[in-house]
Amino acid sequence: MQDKNFDKLSQKFAQNIYGTTKGEIRAAVLWRDLVPALASLGKPRLRILDAGGGFGYLSQKLAALGHDVVLCDISEQMLALAQQQIEAANTALSIQLIHSPIQALTVEEYGQFDVILCHAVAEWLIDARSTLQGLLALLKPNGLFSLMFFNKEALRFHSLISGNFDYVNRDFNVKKKVGLTPTHPLYIEDVRTWFNQWQLSMVSQSGVRVINDYLKHNLPPGFDKHQLIEMELAYSQQEPYLSLGRYIHFVGQSTSQ
Repeated sequence: MQDKNFDKLSQKFAQNIYGTTKGEIRAAVLWRDLVPALASLGKPRLRILDAGGGFGYLSQKLAALGHDVVLCDISEQMLALAQQQIEAANTALSIQLIHSPIQALTVEEYGQFDVILCHAVAEWLIDARSTLQGLLALLKPNGLFSLMFFNKEALRFHSLISGNFDYVNRDFNVKKKVGLTPTHPLYIEDVRTWFNQWQLSMVSQSGVRVINDYLKHNLPPGFDKHQLIEMELAYSQQEPYLSLGRYIHFVGQSTSQ
């Protein structure tokens, strides 16, 4: 078994992730969480690692604010797309592209970072815990770790309300996986336990898509996508909605010296 490489799905992945309402919700929640967290570090120019960041949607936004970003991904096609977008940007962006598995990143070669982002990566990893723990060696003391992962209980709940009981009874095993369906979703409590073990204090917790994925097919007349995003932001940090997020976003701060 190997970790997922999106080379063959790069265009579909890019369009599916940020070219849809789902993507707008994801971007809105992540940005809402990250902006105050980064500001709390009190540095005008941060060194940021976007681990498994694909074409670097957030990398580009952060670099546009004046931060120095290292974007690492296993997909050469994703990085090629990132390079195209960086070159087309209105302002020069300080982004270094690294074609490598994130497991191969070392402090000796790349130093440490004020912030590490790892979004929608863990659920594609054979051994998420070990890989994420390895990334933390690159995090500075008091640095921030932003982790977004696919929520296994939300997968279960969505399957249940869709009537896919056999799928649930098989513990989500199918003969042929759909290309963009994560192969290794995680439990929220497991990840919270990892954060404690890694001496990361929780700065913020949010559900990503706590409403959108459960909408009825027959929506009321005049349904407003922008109002949906407002509602997603309003309820994303409240229980029980947080725990129903299709993805979960944790921001932790290193307490180890």
